[in-house]
Amino acid sequence: MGTRDDLLAAAKQCLAERGYARTTVRDIVAASGTNLAAINYHFRSKDDLLNLAMVESVSDAMQELLAAQADGEAGGVRVRLEEFWARLVGSFDTDRALWSANIEALAQALHSPEVRAPMAEGQQRARSDLAELLSPDNDANAGTVIVTLLNGLLVQWMVDRERAPTGAQITAGVLALADALKADGGS
Repeated sequence: MGTRDDLLAAAKQCLAERGYARTTVRDIVAASGTNLAAINYHFRSKDDLLNLAMVESVSDAMQELLAAQADGEAGGVRVRLEEFWARLVGSFDTDRALWSANIEALAQALHSPEVRAPMAEGQQRARSDLAELLSPDNDANAGTVIVTLLNGLLVQWMVDRERAPTGAQITAGVLALADALKADGGS
């Protein structure tokens, strides 16, 4: 690996260990074995480096979930959706630091276009990937709903894990709404 890759790997490690807001350039330099000037040379700023590290970390986590989902594509949409939610909630436990850092980055995005732009791109990519995987006709609206539910579930899980909905509850709720809309004639 080169210096750029070392810095990116160190930034990902620091995000997982310290979170977005508490990661300093000194932390990254110490973890990477590089020097401070290398951050500016390769990434322009600590924020640009952390933004890329955050987007790549979340993207990697989502790709792992999607790959696991693709391996188990047997069953209908309901089964695939329940499996996706179960895997996602499981990743909140196994990758808690990553998901906590994601929440911090989302809060930073409110005030920083440099954070907002890559986060928005990552969410758009997730909507597309999830629609392709979980919607029988690759409906973009399905991906939009799933990402919206994912973000809400993440916040609820981080705030009150014990009472956050399960994947089965979310799937049942989506199906109940779909049934209600069908009964209403779709109007």
